[in-house]
Amino acid sequence: MATGGTSGASGTDAPVPSATSGPRHLPMVLAPGRWPWWCRVLAVYVAARLVTTVILLVVSRWQEANLWTEAAPSYSAWTGRMWDASWYQQIAENGYPAELPVGPDGAVQQNVWAFYPLFPFLVRAVQQVTGLGWDVVAPAISLLCGAGAMLVIHRLVERAGHRAVARRPGLPLATVALVSAFPSSVVLQVAYTEALALLLVAAALYLLWSRRYEWAGVVIVLLGFTRAVALPLALVVAWHAVVRYREWRRAHLAGTAPTGTGAPAGAAPTGTARTRARDRSPFPWPDAVRIAALLVVSVLSGLLWQLVCGIATGRSDAYFLTQGAWRGTGPVVPFVPWLDVSHALFGGAGPWVLAAVLAVVAALGLSPVARRLGPELQAWPLAYLGYLVAVIEPWTSIVRFLLLAFPLGAVTLGWTRSRWWFWGCLAAGVAGQVWWVWALWRLTPPSGWPP
Repeated sequence: MATGGTSGASGTDAPVPSATSGPRHLPMVLAPGRWPWWCRVLAVYVAARLVTTVILLVVSRWQEANLWTEAAPSYSAWTGRMWDASWYQQIAENGYPAELPVGPDGAVQQNVWAFYPLFPFLVRAVQQVTGLGWDVVAPAISLLCGAGAMLVIHRLVERAGHRAVARRPGLPLATVALVSAFPSSVVLQVAYTEALALLLVAAALYLLWSRRYEWAGVVIVLLGFTRAVALPLALVVAWHAVVRYREWRRAHLAGTAPTGTGAPAGAAPTGTARTRARDRSPFPWPDAVRIAALLVVSVLSGLLWQLVCGIATGRSDAYFLTQGAWRGTGPVVPFVPWLDVSHALFGGAGPWVLAAVLAVVAALGLSPVARRLGPELQAWPLAYLGYLVAVIEPWTSIVRFLLLAFPLGAVTLGWTRSRWWFWGCLAAGVAGQVWWVWALWRLTPPSGWPP
């Protein structure tokens, strides 16, 4: 597997065979197969965003006047103010209130404490430097964060998932294409936090895989102020620790020296040689301490914002009261909303349908293709989706939340080299974007389902 900046010359990154190479007599600009890997990643991302831009521009013509925009709004207004974007704009302009707003009945009302601060504060900082408005800066930052996320995802799949790439050449770039065209990938160019969160999640997984635990901790802390997804990363860190212990245990019991000690490859030492090999492979206590510290940081990062909310408002349950206000029916009881929604959609068969869907997702996450992606990429979607089942009420926003489960894109494409399958998945993603923008992002007053 090529890992250098010119790895594209081998053709292992192309999503389809026709992109693996270009005639040598053509200028490089006309031969994508000869481009540096990062150029091809950005080209795929830009192409996907252009398609999304066309969809947004066309559908916006049918947008009626609403709380956030006028009828048929401009592109910048439609991507910078709709839905949660308006709440992030309030945070950027006014910060957070010192007290929770309450109604005449004393119940906590919807408020900005439900939204994490890193994205709006980052936008405000760029606004202060550039003098540009929210409608320009916020979607632009999402767009750039999305580009960075695709570069990291490509590198992560290529290196951590090298066994999967060996089976399915071109998987890294194909994964980038599928994630870029996912139905809710529209949020990669609007004033939402998903693009920043996707970048941070991918970076954390890459740093964890490469065993740069201190930097992974920094990224996870930032993620803790971006979206409520740091806790499932703690499960991935724990699984990474288990895998590393198993690797050490196998090497220790087999009497093989760790990499770099000079032990002959493929040889099974016996007697004195085995004892000496074991002596050369002591338990990696320094790494164990670093991983344990990262696990603690991950758990704390998942709780940081709740702690900040409690301290700032003087109510320890401020965050949960706010979330209950947004839900409208009180706090979420773990797992119960999924059963309730399945009953509402499918009646008595609902729990069986839910069980079937969860079984399919679990089968994907535990499949041989997923295992070939490596423990970090395999564990993340399972931990993340399990976390969603425990803490959210599934409704229309679930499509947006699924964007962060990006390794499932690699699993979807990793089992076959068929061009028809790749292009079919890509077409389904674009069609899903059309539905997502028309049915969810476009608001028909007075109310609608949130995207």
